[in-house]
Amino acid sequence: MTNLPDLLLEPVVRAALTEDLTPWGDVTGRAVIRPGTRGTVEMRARHAGRVSGMQVAAMAFRLVDPGLSITTHLPDGSACGAGSVLMTVSGDMAAILAAERVALNFAGRMCGIATLTAAFVAETHGTATRITCTRKTTPGLRIVEKAAVVHGGGSNHRYGLGDAILIKDNHIAAAGGVRAVLKAVKAARSHMMRVEIEVDRLDQLEEVLSEGGADCVLLDNMDTLTLHQAVAMVHGRMVTEASGNMSLPRIAEVSATGVDFISVGALTHSAPVLDLGLDYRD
Repeated sequence: MTNLPDLLLEPVVRAALTEDLTPWGDVTGRAVIRPGTRGTVEMRARHAGRVSGMQVAAMAFRLVDPGLSITTHLPDGSACGAGSVLMTVSGDMAAILAAERVALNFAGRMCGIATLTAAFVAETHGTATRITCTRKTTPGLRIVEKAAVVHGGGSNHRYGLGDAILIKDNHIAAAGGVRAVLKAVKAARSHMMRVEIEVDRLDQLEEVLSEGGADCVLLDNMDTLTLHQAVAMVHGRMVTEASGNMSLPRIAEVSATGVDFISVGALTHSAPVLDLGLDYRD
């Protein structure tokens, strides 16, 4: 897996460290650990899952003490078993413990997202359908949460409002209907900007296909039979994305309809944290 630029990650990690160390630093470590005490700790997974957040955790340790020695044993995107050692950190113990919680918070959250994503991806086996995330992310943490989706084998939807034009039901209502909103987009869009439009009925889809101007169609809250019909209507002319109440037990039957993407908000808004620990090594 390709790492994200440190330039983009550092402000996120630095903000978390600042929150944890304000106002007086690690008063416990300062009180009980003699200056110069050195040691080694291991970050272990307490349950099986998919690894994510190692780049971010390492950055947390290095921001507190650039002199720490950090070895990543299982890189982002790899599978781990219960008890697997993900990372070893050696050096000044006071610095290691000052960064511990922030490193584990990021890694546990990101491993949880990657693990849930991998479970959804597994349900698409044998099809060309891809699992993608949404913008339902924790404020301030979108960059790391979307990276975790990729580590789990999923793909990213747009990062923010400026990436692409995504016409939702409220845009359609405010603009005066499907045809009106597509006419407006065709007049305003850049030739470099892709357009996706949401529909929840087949008659709306027929309007989209007739009017043109969109590259992708988001098939929202359709039952499986209707999704089959929608994919047949599109017949490869647009990218198709199924969305709305996409729970894990439903993914196999939805991917069998032939949709190109299934977007799942739960990947980032409801993923359980993967339990990780940082254990002192004698």
